[in-house]
Amino acid sequence: MRIAIATVQVPFTTGGAEILTGMLKDELIKRGHKAEIVSIPFKWYPWQSLVQCMNMGRQIDLTEASGEKIDKVIAMKFPAYYLKHDNKVLWLMHQHRQAYDMWDTDYSDIRKWENGEEIRDFIRDCDRKYIGECKGRFTISGNTTGRLKHFLGIDSEVLYHPPKDHEKLHADEYGDFIFYPSRITQIKRQRLLVEAARYTKTGVKVVIAGGGSEEEISYLKEKIAEYKLEDKVKLAGFISDEEKIDMYAKCLGVYFGAYDEDYGYITLEAFFSEKPVIVHKDVGGPLEFVRDGENGFVIDADPKVIAEKMDRLFEQKEEAKKLGTCGKQTLLNMNMDWDYVIKRLLE
Repeated sequence: MRIAIATVQVPFTTGGAEILTGMLKDELIKRGHKAEIVSIPFKWYPWQSLVQCMNMGRQIDLTEASGEKIDKVIAMKFPAYYLKHDNKVLWLMHQHRQAYDMWDTDYSDIRKWENGEEIRDFIRDCDRKYIGECKGRFTISGNTTGRLKHFLGIDSEVLYHPPKDHEKLHADEYGDFIFYPSRITQIKRQRLLVEAARYTKTGVKVVIAGGGSEEEISYLKEKIAEYKLEDKVKLAGFISDEEKIDMYAKCLGVYFGAYDEDYGYITLEAFFSEKPVIVHKDVGGPLEFVRDGENGFVIDADPKVIAEKMDRLFEQKEEAKKLGTCGKQTLLNMNMDWDYVIKRLLE
């Protein structure tokens, strides 16, 4: 089959979405298909640019390329799933969340626009219509499926998939640091982890890896200096995949502070590395995997509580190992398998 993977990308920004589309392409090719990623450049502000992107999504023609038919389209992100194709399948990462679950939060720019409610309703109407065209509707997590049902009344099936290089992830030791690899931005809440380092009573340390918002990185650096945490908190910046695997292997545990995440590769990577995960009650998708006291901790977004859990893991490393082992078993029991994902998407 000739298969187009339709998505969008903010220029110069790479994250979990780009990793997933790349993995999907590779897995399709491994199974003898011809696959290509088709990305629309995306800009969500001002409202005129957002609407222009929506129109662009609808106008894309993927019926054929160079005179050869494209047999199937797998659409993954807003507004790429607006495109017209007789054999369009949705594997949804997320919709434009500012018009949905983030509407009543500080994370929604749309709500601050003079015509915000009009734009929100326009997005929801278009989503309802064009998602309805899809021959199959799947999502990457129960959290995403729940949003789709709650806001639009549309049913979908969850297709879980393993993270990139999951077979390389492993545990070497349970060291002295909590690891948080993620794009640095306010919604990922690295601030809480830096704040928590103020309250720890043991020798536990923090390593935060990743690039992202220069403003947010500057804020973290200022707080580290203000609280005199230079010996306790390290901003590692961008690290390679090999360095990340090594960090997972050597860390004591993993913190994932994101707000209402769609899926959360960090949780899966940590569990495949047999490390416990600390998340918050509003983390979203990772709650489908993390069970409080069984393979990690599900806690309030309170720096002092985070510090307590970090100290606990530092003082009780056998517990950390036990939690991490249970985390890996959790994923093995869920039978995350690319063969099943591809089979369902191509049926």
